[in-house]
Amino acid sequence: MRYFIRLGYDGTGFHGWQRQPNAVSVQSTIEDALATVMRHHIDITGAGRTDAGVHAREMFAHFDTDRTIPDVKKLIVALNRLCGKLISIYDIFPAENEAHARFDATKRTYKYFVLFEKSPFFRNMAWLSPSRLDIERMNDAATVLLGTQDFTSFAKLHSDAKTNICNVTEAHWEMLKGIDGAVFTISADRFLRNMVRAVVGTLVDVGRGKLTRSDVERIMTEKNRCSAGTSMPAEALYLWQVDYPYLPRE
Repeated sequence: MRYFIRLGYDGTGFHGWQRQPNAVSVQSTIEDALATVMRHHIDITGAGRTDAGVHAREMFAHFDTDRTIPDVKKLIVALNRLCGKLISIYDIFPAENEAHARFDATKRTYKYFVLFEKSPFFRNMAWLSPSRLDIERMNDAATVLLGTQDFTSFAKLHSDAKTNICNVTEAHWEMLKGIDGAVFTISADRFLRNMVRAVVGTLVDVGRGKLTRSDVERIMTEKNRCSAGTSMPAEALYLWQVDYPYLPRE
Protein backbone atom coordinates (compact mmCIF):
# COMPACT_ATOMS: atom_id res chain seq x y z
CA MET A 1 0.00 0.00 0.00
CA ARG A 2 1.29 3.47 -0.86
CA TYR A 3 0.78 6.38 1.53
CA PHE A 4 1.38 10.10 1.17
CA ILE A 5 2.70 12.23 4.04
CA ARG A 6 1.98 15.95 4.24
CA LEU A 7 4.50 17.64 6.53
CA GLY A 8 6.40 20.81 7.37
CA TYR A 9 9.73 21.51 9.04
CA ASP A 10 12.11 24.10 10.40
CA GLY A 11 15.27 23.41 8.43
CA THR A 12 17.61 25.12 10.89
CA GLY A 13 18.68 21.91 12.60
CA PHE A 14 19.01 19.73 9.51
CA HIS A 15 21.54 19.16 6.72
CA GLY A 16 18.77 19.40 4.16
CA TRP A 17 16.00 17.00 3.20
CA GLN A 18 18.00 14.12 1.76
CA ARG A 19 19.42 11.31 3.86
CA GLN A 20 23.22 11.44 3.93
CA PRO A 21 25.98 9.73 5.91
CA ASN A 22 27.06 11.26 9.23
CA ALA A 23 24.48 14.06 9.11
CA VAL A 24 20.95 14.59 10.39
CA SER A 25 18.42 15.17 7.61
CA VAL A 26 14.65 15.53 7.51
CA GLN A 27 14.30 12.36 5.46
CA SER A 28 16.41 10.24 7.80
CA THR A 29 14.60 11.56 10.87
CA ILE A 30 11.19 10.59 9.48
CA GLU A 31 12.43 7.23 8.17
CA ASP A 32 13.92 6.38 11.57
CA ALA A 33 10.65 7.34 13.28
CA LEU A 34 8.63 5.23 10.83
CA ALA A 35 10.95 2.26 11.42
CA THR A 36 10.41 2.57 15.17
CA VAL A 37 6.62 2.63 14.87
CA MET A 38 6.18 0.20 11.94
CA ARG A 39 9.01 -2.11 13.11
CA HIS A 40 10.65 -2.34 9.71
CA HIS A 41 12.68 0.07 7.60
CA ILE A 42 10.66 2.27 5.27
CA ASP A 43 12.11 4.46 2.52
CA ILE A 44 10.31 7.73 1.85
CA THR A 45 10.47 9.81 -1.34
CA GLY A 46 10.02 13.56 -1.06
CA ALA A 47 8.56 16.08 -3.50
CA GLY A 48 11.98 17.73 -3.67
CA ARG A 49 15.33 18.15 -1.95
CA THR A 50 15.69 21.30 0.11
CA ASP A 51 19.22 22.36 1.03
CA ALA A 52 20.64 22.64 4.54
CA GLY A 53 18.85 25.33 6.53
CA VAL A 54 15.91 25.70 4.11
CA HIS A 55 12.45 25.37 5.65
CA ALA A 56 9.24 23.82 4.36
CA ARG A 57 5.80 25.11 5.22
CA GLU A 58 4.51 22.23 3.12
CA MET A 59 6.31 19.18 1.82
CA PHE A 60 4.91 15.89 0.56
CA ALA A 61 6.51 12.47 0.62
CA HIS A 62 5.34 8.94 -0.11
CA PHE A 63 6.20 5.51 1.24
CA ASP A 64 5.20 1.90 0.65
CA THR A 65 4.44 -0.73 3.25
CA ASP A 66 2.97 -4.24 3.14
CA ARG A 67 1.75 -3.90 6.73
CA THR A 68 -1.63 -2.61 7.76
CA ILE A 69 -1.90 0.79 9.41
CA PRO A 70 -4.97 0.30 11.62
CA ASP A 71 -5.10 3.86 12.96
CA VAL A 72 -3.51 6.62 10.88
CA LYS A 73 -4.23 9.26 13.53
CA LYS A 74 -2.25 7.30 16.12
CA LEU A 75 0.60 6.94 13.63
CA ILE A 76 0.65 10.71 13.10
CA VAL A 77 0.75 11.32 16.86
CA ALA A 78 3.58 8.81 17.29
CA LEU A 79 5.64 10.26 14.44
CA ASN A 80 5.22 13.81 15.72
CA ARG A 81 6.51 12.68 19.11
CA LEU A 82 9.50 10.82 17.66
CA CYS A 83 10.46 13.43 15.03
CA GLY A 84 10.92 16.20 17.58
CA LYS A 85 9.93 19.85 17.59
CA LEU A 86 11.36 20.81 14.20
CA ILE A 87 9.15 18.51 12.10
CA SER A 88 5.35 18.48 11.95
CA ILE A 89 3.44 15.60 10.35
CA TYR A 90 0.15 17.15 9.24
CA ASP A 91 -1.50 14.20 7.54
CA ILE A 92 -0.98 10.67 6.20
CA PHE A 93 -3.36 9.25 3.63
CA PRO A 94 -3.53 6.30 1.21
CA ALA A 95 -2.71 6.90 -2.46
CA GLU A 96 -2.75 5.01 -5.73
CA ASN A 97 0.23 2.70 -6.11
CA GLU A 98 1.44 4.72 -9.11
CA ALA A 99 1.20 8.09 -7.31
CA HIS A 100 4.61 9.73 -6.89
CA ALA A 101 5.42 12.62 -4.54
CA ARG A 102 8.18 13.98 -6.79
CA PHE A 103 7.19 13.20 -10.37
CA ASP A 104 3.46 13.93 -10.02
CA ALA A 105 3.91 17.41 -8.57
CA THR A 106 2.67 19.96 -11.11
CA LYS A 107 3.77 23.12 -9.29
CA ARG A 108 6.05 24.07 -6.44
CA THR A 109 6.00 27.45 -4.73
CA TYR A 110 8.85 28.98 -2.73
CA LYS A 111 8.92 32.15 -0.64
CA TYR A 112 11.94 34.17 0.47
CA PHE A 113 11.55 36.59 3.39
CA VAL A 114 13.55 39.81 3.76
CA LEU A 115 13.47 42.18 6.74
CA PHE A 116 14.49 45.83 6.76
CA GLU A 117 14.71 46.08 10.55
CA LYS A 118 16.17 43.68 13.07
CA SER A 119 13.64 41.44 14.82
CA PRO A 120 14.43 38.98 17.61
CA PHE A 121 11.35 36.95 16.66
CA PHE A 122 12.55 36.00 13.18
CA ARG A 123 16.14 35.03 13.90
CA ASN A 124 17.20 32.25 11.50
CA MET A 125 13.87 32.64 9.69
CA ALA A 126 14.45 35.67 7.43
CA TRP A 127 17.32 37.64 5.88
CA LEU A 128 18.07 41.06 7.36
CA SER A 129 18.88 43.49 4.54
CA PRO A 130 21.50 46.13 5.41
CA SER A 131 19.55 48.68 3.35
CA ARG A 132 16.12 49.21 1.86
CA LEU A 133 15.39 47.73 -1.55
CA ASP A 134 13.48 49.14 -4.51
CA ILE A 135 10.59 46.68 -4.70
CA GLU A 136 9.16 48.25 -7.85
CA ARG A 137 12.40 47.76 -9.79
CA MET A 138 12.72 44.22 -8.46
CA ASN A 139 9.20 43.36 -9.59
CA ASP A 140 9.86 44.77 -13.04
CA ALA A 141 13.00 42.63 -13.34
CA ALA A 142 11.21 39.55 -11.96
CA THR A 143 8.93 39.46 -15.02
CA VAL A 144 11.97 38.43 -17.05
CA LEU A 145 11.84 35.08 -15.25
CA LEU A 146 8.31 34.19 -16.37
CA GLY A 147 7.72 31.46 -18.93
CA THR A 148 9.55 28.34 -20.04
CA GLN A 149 13.25 29.15 -20.21
CA ASP A 150 16.77 27.89 -19.59
CA PHE A 151 17.82 28.79 -16.02
CA THR A 152 21.44 27.66 -16.26
CA SER A 153 22.61 31.06 -14.98
CA PHE A 154 20.83 30.36 -11.69
CA ALA A 155 21.74 26.69 -11.33
CA LYS A 156 24.39 25.24 -9.05
CA LEU A 157 27.53 24.37 -10.99
CA HIS A 158 28.21 20.70 -11.78
CA SER A 159 24.63 19.72 -11.01
CA ASP A 160 23.34 16.29 -12.09
CA ALA A 161 20.13 17.80 -13.56
CA LYS A 162 19.34 16.44 -17.02
CA THR A 163 17.87 19.76 -18.14
CA ASN A 164 17.89 23.33 -16.87
CA ILE A 165 14.57 24.22 -18.51
CA CYS A 166 11.89 25.37 -16.05
CA ASN A 167 8.45 26.89 -16.51
CA VAL A 168 8.08 29.78 -14.05
CA THR A 169 4.43 30.83 -13.68
CA GLU A 170 4.74 33.33 -10.81
CA ALA A 171 7.54 35.64 -9.64
CA HIS A 172 6.88 38.78 -7.63
CA TRP A 173 7.74 40.77 -4.50
CA GLU A 174 5.31 42.28 -2.01
CA MET A 175 5.66 44.15 1.26
CA LEU A 176 4.84 42.30 4.46
CA LYS A 177 2.03 43.44 6.73
CA GLY A 178 2.71 44.21 10.37
CA ILE A 179 6.50 44.11 10.01
CA ASP A 180 9.01 46.09 7.96
CA GLY A 181 9.99 43.60 5.30
CA ALA A 182 9.16 41.98 1.99
CA VAL A 183 8.59 38.49 0.59
CA PHE A 184 9.44 37.06 -2.82
CA THR A 185 7.12 34.38 -4.21
CA ILE A 186 8.09 32.15 -7.12
CA SER A 187 6.23 29.18 -8.60
CA ALA A 188 7.35 26.73 -11.27
CA ASP A 189 6.88 23.18 -12.48
CA ARG A 190 10.39 22.39 -11.23
CA PHE A 191 13.39 24.10 -9.68
CA LEU A 192 17.11 23.58 -10.08
CA ARG A 193 19.40 23.18 -7.12
CA ASN A 194 20.13 26.59 -5.53
CA MET A 195 18.00 28.29 -8.21
CA VAL A 196 15.71 30.33 -5.95
CA ARG A 197 18.53 31.66 -3.78
CA ALA A 198 20.48 32.72 -6.89
CA VAL A 199 17.40 34.39 -8.37
CA VAL A 200 16.79 36.30 -5.14
CA GLY A 201 20.42 37.38 -4.95
CA THR A 202 20.20 38.75 -8.49
CA LEU A 203 16.94 40.61 -7.81
CA VAL A 204 18.36 42.03 -4.58
CA ASP A 205 21.18 43.52 -6.69
CA VAL A 206 18.46 45.10 -8.83
CA GLY A 207 16.82 46.49 -5.69
CA ARG A 208 20.17 47.97 -4.62
CA GLY A 209 20.66 49.67 -7.99
CA LYS A 210 23.58 47.44 -8.98
CA LEU A 211 21.69 45.72 -11.81
CA THR A 212 18.86 46.64 -14.16
CA ARG A 213 16.08 44.69 -15.86
CA SER A 214 18.24 44.60 -18.98
CA ASP A 215 21.06 43.06 -16.96
CA VAL A 216 18.71 40.27 -15.80
CA GLU A 217 17.74 39.64 -19.44
CA ARG A 218 21.43 39.45 -20.33
CA ILE A 219 22.14 37.08 -17.43
CA MET A 220 19.38 34.74 -18.61
CA THR A 221 20.77 34.57 -22.15
CA GLU A 222 24.41 34.11 -21.08
CA LYS A 223 23.65 30.80 -19.30
CA ASN A 224 26.57 31.42 -16.98
CA ARG A 225 26.24 31.09 -13.20
CA CYS A 226 29.05 33.59 -12.69
CA SER A 227 26.93 36.29 -14.34
CA ALA A 228 24.11 36.09 -11.80
CA GLY A 229 24.00 37.39 -8.25
CA THR A 230 25.24 35.70 -5.11
CA SER A 231 23.38 32.81 -3.52
CA MET A 232 21.32 34.19 -0.63
CA PRO A 233 21.35 32.68 2.90
CA ALA A 234 19.26 29.52 3.26
CA GLU A 235 17.41 30.38 6.47
CA ALA A 236 15.04 32.83 4.75
CA LEU A 237 13.85 30.35 2.11
CA TYR A 238 10.68 28.26 2.45
CA LEU A 239 9.15 25.57 0.28
CA TRP A 240 5.66 27.00 0.62
CA GLN A 241 3.33 24.74 -1.34
CA VAL A 242 3.35 21.67 -3.59
CA ASP A 243 0.44 21.01 -5.95
CA TYR A 244 -0.82 17.73 -7.42
CA PRO A 245 -3.59 17.12 -9.94
CA TYR A 246 -5.34 14.70 -7.60
CA LEU A 247 -5.10 16.90 -4.49
CA PRO A 248 -7.39 19.87 -5.20
CA ARG A 249 -6.96 23.07 -3.18
CA GLU A 250 -9.92 24.60 -1.40
